[in-house]
This record gives sequence, C-alpha cells and structure tokens, in this order.
Amino acid sequence: MSSLYISELRLSHFRSHKRSTISCDARPVALYGRNGAGKTNILEAVSLFSPGRGLRRASAQSMGRRPESLGWKLNGTLQSLSHRHELEIWSDQGRTRQLKIDGKPTPQTRLGQIARVLWLIPSMDRLWIEGAEGRRRFLDRMALSFFPAHADASLLYERTMRERNRLLKDQSRDQSWFDALEHQMASSAEDIQRHRHATLEQLQRAQDVTETSFPVADLALHTEDGIDQTTQGYQLAFARNRQQDMIAGRTLMGPHRNDLHATYRAKGVDARDCSTGEQKALLISLILANARALISTFGAPPILLLDEVAAHLDAHRRAALYEEICTLKSQAWMTGTGLELFSELGENAQYFDIKDTDGISFLG
Repeated sequence: MSSLYISELRLSHFRSHKRSTISCDARPVALYGRNGAGKTNILEAVSLFSPGRGLRRASAQSMGRRPESLGWKLNGTLQSLSHRHELEIWSDQGRTRQLKIDGKPTPQTRLGQIARVLWLIPSMDRLWIEGAEGRRRFLDRMALSFFPAHADASLLYERTMRERNRLLKDQSRDQSWFDALEHQMASSAEDIQRHRHATLEQLQRAQDVTETSFPVADLALHTEDGIDQTTQGYQLAFARNRQQDMIAGRTLMGPHRNDLHATYRAKGVDARDCSTGEQKALLISLILANARALISTFGAPPILLLDEVAAHLDAHRRAALYEEICTLKSQAWMTGTGLELFSELGENAQYFDIKDTDGISFLG
C-alpha cells in the first residue's frame, strides 16, 4: 500500500505563528500544549493542502498573523503515492490565496489529484442536531475526497444559482436567459447528486465489511420527492418551479436543499436522538470509514486532522481510535492539551510540544 503524508511543514505569519517548522514521518502526529498555543492553527494549515477553504472555511485575509497583516505563507513537502511534491500556498496582504506545486502556479483543484485530507473538529460535534447546511457540507467534503471533480460541479452550481436568484429577485421575464442558466444548474446538479449517492455507497460498504469499536451508521440522502435526478429532470423541475421561486426570490429546490440522514444501526435510533457521546462516535466512525474506502480508490490512506478528539473519548474508545489509525497507516494530526491524552499511542506516534506560537519542541 502506498503512503500519503507531510514530511515537512513551514508556517510564516500564519494565524498565531510567526515562524514555525515541523519535520515528521508517516506516523501519527500528536500536538499538545495549552489552550491558545496555536495547535488548531497548524491543523488548519494542513487542511489547506486540499481543495476548498480549509477546516475553518476562513477567508485568506483572516489567516494572516495580527497585527502585522503582512500576508502569510505555507510550505509543505508532501509524499504522495511514491512521489514527492513541494507545495507553496500564500496570500499577499489578504489577497486571493495562491498555490504552487513543484514550483509551478496551479489551481487549487489540482490538490485533489495528489492529496486527500479529512478532518473532525469540535464545531462538528453538533452536526446531527443543527441545520441541514452543515450536514450537506460534511457529505460534500467526503464526496470531494472520492471525486475531485465534485468541487467544480459544486462551484458551477452555486455560481449559476446566484445568477438565477438575481433574475428571480429582479422579476425578470427573460425566458432564454433562465433556460440557459437552468441547463447549467441541472447539469451540475446531476453530477453533484451522482457523487453524493456514490459516496454514501462507498461509506456504507466500508462500514459493512470492517469490524470496528465505533458504531455503524446507516446513511440516506433526503431529496425532493418526484424529481428525476438527471440533467433533463432537474431542468424540467427548475422551469416548472420558476414562478414559485420568483415569489420567494430564490431557488427553492435542488441539491442545495438536500439533507444527510444517519441512523445508529445497532439501536435503530436517529443520530439526532442519540447521546452526545454516541453522536461523536458516529462522526468518528464515518471519518474512519471514509479513510478505509479511500485506500482502495485513491491508493493510500488520507491525512486525518483530529482536533481535540481525545478529550471527548473515554480511555477505551481513545485506545480503539488510535488502534484503527495505526491499522490504517494514516498520518493523523491530533491535538490535545496534555501528553497523557496520547499515551496509548506509545512509539507509534511522534510528539510535538507546542509551548508557544513561535516555538515547537519535538519529543520523538
């Protein structure tokens, strides 16, 4: 099995880090230190080595170190499928984020061809009980890990929907312009739904064939009834709903209205009705299933970013998580306030004491 890992990461004026460097190997990476030391900022830096806006969904301008606001830069050496890539990501004084791979300017979508990065952060703990938008975003991040083209389909859909919504608000009667936009929306909607359904199948299969200490979730995508999820079907539905959308001033149906539903299989209980601990365990289970499925589709386990995950698990579940990570041979970047939270990993991990935002101590 091939490997995927970061062997060196350098941060310059990124968030709280003026200058920080981490050199590591393919083993899990444990970052520990007091609250506010900059541990999550390191995870955010790694998350930018995948397409999208990173684990905080932040603007490039907000990522610069304050109060200097001089711009920021990340450099990383990525070992991917027996190839080595030098990555450079930067923003000059809040301008659009830029990327070079092996010294050549490259669009962000190219990252999806050489890396897979998954994350679980504390803000996701309420995923099952809050609005559908967060669950769609969670599903789409997983879809993107299997289908890099999912990013382009999603961007095209969102862009054309904004244009259609503008026409709706303006009460436009230009049918030819509506037809053109709705055709683009319908084509990208079909791609989005195909990727989402295929992702759920991959996740379900990965859960069904693996013994795990974490609960298995039965997954379903809730969509509008009576819509043929093809380009032609969506185009007919958009045209049919045009008058109702014009009254509302926005598009009322489509992939942007879908929801992800999960059921704790062993108990037959909806995820939103599970305990806080069970909801967290379901999230971890899905991230691990996503990682297992990527080994066969991408060819290597993904890089995992697990922020403060150990603090919410008892010793048994924590040991089970670490065992699965090591079995996967995934480079998991994990944060915690104390070294004792990673004791079950022993020599299977490498440890970094984040003493302050400008200094990192390697412990082995």
